[in-house]
Amino acid sequence: MISVGGTRLHLWEAGPADGIPLILLHGFPESSLAWRKVMRPLGERGFRVLAPDMRGCGRSDMPDGIEAYALDRLVEDVIGLADALGLPTFALAGHDWGGIVAWAVAARHPARVRRLTILNAPHADTVADQMRRHPRQLLRSWYVAFFQTPRVPEKMLSAFGFRALRRSLTQTSRPGAFELTDIAAYVEQWAGPGRLTAMLNYYRALRLHTGSLGRIVVPTQILWGMRDRFLGAHLADAAAAMCDDARVVRFRDDTHWLQHEVPRLIVREIAAFASQTATSGP
Repeated sequence: MISVGGTRLHLWEAGPADGIPLILLHGFPESSLAWRKVMRPLGERGFRVLAPDMRGCGRSDMPDGIEAYALDRLVEDVIGLADALGLPTFALAGHDWGGIVAWAVAARHPARVRRLTILNAPHADTVADQMRRHPRQLLRSWYVAFFQTPRVPEKMLSAFGFRALRRSLTQTSRPGAFELTDIAAYVEQWAGPGRLTAMLNYYRALRLHTGSLGRIVVPTQILWGMRDRFLGAHLADAAAAMCDDARVVRFRDDTHWLQHEVPRLIVREIAAFASQTATSGP
């Protein structure tokens, strides 16, 4: 447990203490368990792998109130974690919500991020325009509006042993991507008092995000599962257009859950990219 600005974040580590620091940020409705299949292999490649439960998730603290989950607070957690561990720079990878936060960390603190890897997550500045250009994306994102409703999403998502959340993982991924032990561990986490509300507050705090992130100067790679049921592939191209130096790697037969479906390929891509020595920033 690492204290960051008064919030305790639970952290898994792998690899040598003197390796290149690599912070992995998970998405909704997961926790640091999202990286279970890739942490040790990345550590064996020489990285110091750091996978926190983001605030409100897993075993980390759950600050009260929607404001506690504003994007700037989530960015502060990542920088505060790096500061607490004595890391002046680090490689960063994020999936889903973790990817949204990773984009913002790179935008706000480019001098701290050596290399940025994004797995199926849009750059925040592009979302509204892409929804106008691609009405299907608006339909795909219906749940974002639903999650703004107080109390009702908690009741629906927790009903029948969290059936809706379990299905959101198993029915939108390739068969076998999530093992039964993974699902059981997630259910145990979701069932914690107040945990589901804290997780949903990520979405409810979206209305607090103002301004723009702007262009990304950090060298970036975007890994995108083309069969994503939630996010269209056009979002990958729109995000790349916001970067000074970006490459997009498309996984034709894979979904939103890349690190679960093709962990060896994800390890290979992250390791090859994050180990490059070029840095960026002011």
